[in-house]
Amino acid sequence: MSAFWSAWVSVITLAVILGCTWLLFATRKSQKFNDTTEEKVGHAFDGIEEYDNPLPQWWFKMFLGTVIFGLVYLVLYPGLGSFQGLLGWTSHNQWEEEMAHAEEVYKPVFAKYAAISVEELQLPENEKGLKMGQRMFGNNCAVCHGSAGTGAHGFPNLTDNDWLYGGAPATIKATITNGRNGGMPPWGAVLGEEGVRDVASYVLSLSGQEVDKDAAARGQGQFQALCTACHGTDAKGVQMLGAPNLTDNIWLYGGTFEKVAHTIRNGRAGMMPAHKDLLSDEKIHLITAYVYSLSNK
Repeated sequence: MSAFWSAWVSVITLAVILGCTWLLFATRKSQKFNDTTEEKVGHAFDGIEEYDNPLPQWWFKMFLGTVIFGLVYLVLYPGLGSFQGLLGWTSHNQWEEEMAHAEEVYKPVFAKYAAISVEELQLPENEKGLKMGQRMFGNNCAVCHGSAGTGAHGFPNLTDNDWLYGGAPATIKATITNGRNGGMPPWGAVLGEEGVRDVASYVLSLSGQEVDKDAAARGQGQFQALCTACHGTDAKGVQMLGAPNLTDNIWLYGGTFEKVAHTIRNGRAGMMPAHKDLLSDEKIHLITAYVYSLSNK
């Protein structure tokens, strides 16, 4: 915040407090009576008249109390522009303190489950640990993969057995820890539009979809020349490279003709962020166990 806006906010805030205080005393000073009276203020509304009584002492003193409280608060805590308050309190610091406290309290719990293998965490007696992993998945992973792990356009479904990089516990943990950078180069300039559509026809034919057979036949040779290095000669993918299986009719970006052609023409660039700097090893272990459970009921 600039010095001008800091001063502006401070002046407005203090002016409102002092203005309300002045109005309170000015109104009290103008009162005709200091005690309760039978005198009326001189006007009526629908036959209802108002006594000319002063403000109750308790109300007046409570208002003064709120003014004093407000001024003390603004001295101790942030509220006047960029002034941080004498206590130096910030919401960020409070959050860090609460997180540190929670880490200390739950550290033995996480350590207990970290000593149990991912496979053993699937057993009924470790259900509480798996539920902890589920809640952390909801906080950290559901925004992309969905609350049930079923994925979305461009984000893998974690409930089936179709894995880009492999579904073993160690591989899942490596994916969560270090992230993944998946990329497919664009082939539009190499193939031309007709070649793109021929290869798209061939790719769709691999999963049993109805396509133009002549176009698929032309696309087969181009696929073998350009695509097998990543997807394999059998088109079942290479998990080491994160290249998907094209024969199972499971699609990350959609399996219609136009979407497959778009992928071939323009390429794809998928990225999953690393969580090693966001989550402890123990938490990643529990999330791994939960993700593993989604496809290994």
